[in-house]
Amino acid sequence: MFSMMSASRLESLHMTQDPATGLRAIIAIHNTQLGPALGGCRFLTYPDEQAALRDALRLAQGMSYKAALAGLAQGGGKAVIMRPPHVNDRAALFEAFGRFIETLKGRYITAMDSGTTSADMDCIAQYTQHVTSTTSAGDPSPHTAMGVYSGIRATAMARFGCDELEGIRVAIQGLGHVGYALAAHLHAAGAELIVSDIDQGRVQLAVEEFGAKAMPTDELLSTPCEILSPCGLGGVLNTESVTRLRCSAIAGAANNQLANPEISDALQARGILYAPDYVINAGGLIYVALQHQGQELPAITAHLARISQRLTEIFAHAQADKRPPARVADALAERLLYPK
Repeated sequence: MFSMMSASRLESLHMTQDPATGLRAIIAIHNTQLGPALGGCRFLTYPDEQAALRDALRLAQGMSYKAALAGLAQGGGKAVIMRPPHVNDRAALFEAFGRFIETLKGRYITAMDSGTTSADMDCIAQYTQHVTSTTSAGDPSPHTAMGVYSGIRATAMARFGCDELEGIRVAIQGLGHVGYALAAHLHAAGAELIVSDIDQGRVQLAVEEFGAKAMPTDELLSTPCEILSPCGLGGVLNTESVTRLRCSAIAGAANNQLANPEISDALQARGILYAPDYVINAGGLIYVALQHQGQELPAITAHLARISQRLTEIFAHAQADKRPPARVADALAERLLYPK
C-alpha cells in the first residue's frame, strides 16, 4: 500500500467501515498544494479492496492535475465506496460517510461521481459542509459536456486547421449524462455522429433526436471517423485498442482514458492527436469548485473558456517539442503542484 502511495505521490489515505450500514470507504488525498482536495465519490462494486484502492489513488492524482491546469485553487482527491451486495438503507450509508468526511476537517470536499446521485450528496450534507453536487447545487454534467465540446473544437483546430465541425464525423463511446449532452452540442454544430452505449435505449434516443448512426460498443473504436470521443469509463485506450483506431484525433469526457502513460507515445507514433482527458473534461470540476465557493454562473461560464485555451497551449507546446500532448500536460501540471 505504501509503495502505491509513493508511486503516485499521494499525501494521505483514509479508510473507514461502518458495519451497521455496510459502509466501506476509501478517501485518497493526492495533493493540497493549491487548496483543499476536491473530487467525486464513487459507489461501485469492486472485485476486491486492492481494485478499489487502485481506483482511488489513480483518480485522486488525476484530480490534482485537472484542478491545477484548470486554474482552480483546489487540490485533488477521490472517494471510493465499495458497494455492498445488498444496501438496506442507502441514506444511512451516505450519512455515515458524511460523518467520516467531517473528521478530515475540510481537507477533502466530495462530489457526485459514478454510482452516486445528488440525493446521496444531500445525505452527506446533513453531517458536513464539505460536499457539493447536492440537489440545490445542481448537476455538473452539462458543464462537463460544454467544456468537452469547446475542447473538441480546439482539437479540431489543432488537427485540421479549422474549428468548424460541420460534416466532421465524431464517434461517441458512452451516452450517459455527459455523453448525451455532448452529442446535442455536436449535432447542433453539424457534426455527423456515430454512437455506442451498453444502454440501447440511450442509443435509440440519439438515433432519433440527432440522426446518429448506431454502432456496437466493441466496433466503435475501429470505425472510421475524424474524432473519437470516449465518454464512458477509463482505460479504453490500451496496447491492443490503439492498433485498431481509425481516427485522426481523440477528445472525450472519460477519466483516465490511457491504460498507461506509454499509450500516449503510441498515439503520437500513429499521428493521432490526443486531448489529455483531465484537461478537456474539467468543466464539471470547475462548476462544482466555483459553485462551492459561492461564485455565480457567469463567472463559472467564463472560467470554462480556459479549457480550450489550455488545450491550445498544450498542443502548441507538443508540436514545438515533438512530444505527446499528454506528456506536456503532465509536465505543466507538475510544475504547479511541486514548485521548487
